[in-house]
Amino acid sequence: EVQLVQSGGGLVQAGGSLRLSCVASGLAFDDYAITWFRQAPGKERERVSTISNSGGETLYAESVKGRFTISRDGAKKTVYLQMNSLKPEDTAVYYCAATTDWTLATSGPIYEYELWGRGTQVTVSS
Repeated sequence: EVQLVQSGGGLVQAGGSLRLSCVASGLAFDDYAITWFRQAPGKERERVSTISNSGGETLYAESVKGRFTISRDGAKKTVYLQMNSLKPEDTAVYYCAATTDWTLATSGPIYEYELWGRGTQVTVSS
C-alpha cells in the first residue's frame, strides 16, 4: 500500500520547537519530492516547505524562512520538518504530500497532488 504516515506535532509554547516526520511506504521514495503544507482554521491550505527528490533543493515560504528546516533520510524513507521559534500563527494542521513532478511540488495547484499524509495538529500557545 502506498502511503505517507505522519508523526510529531502537538502543543508547544511560543518560541518552542517541534519536529514533524513523514514516512513513505510502497513507493520509490528517491523519485519523489515532498512538500509540507499547513491549513489553519478558516484558511486555505498553503505550502510551507518543499524538498527535491535528491534533497539538493529546498524551498520555504517567507513566513517560515530561518525558522523551519526540511530534510530527508533516504534510508528511512522519511522527510522531516524541524520547526523552531514557533509562533501562534504557525498553529495549523500540517500535511505532507509527495509528487514526482517538480513543477507541481514547487508551484503547481494543490488539488493535483494525489498522495497525502493524514495531517497532524500543531498548536502554538502565546
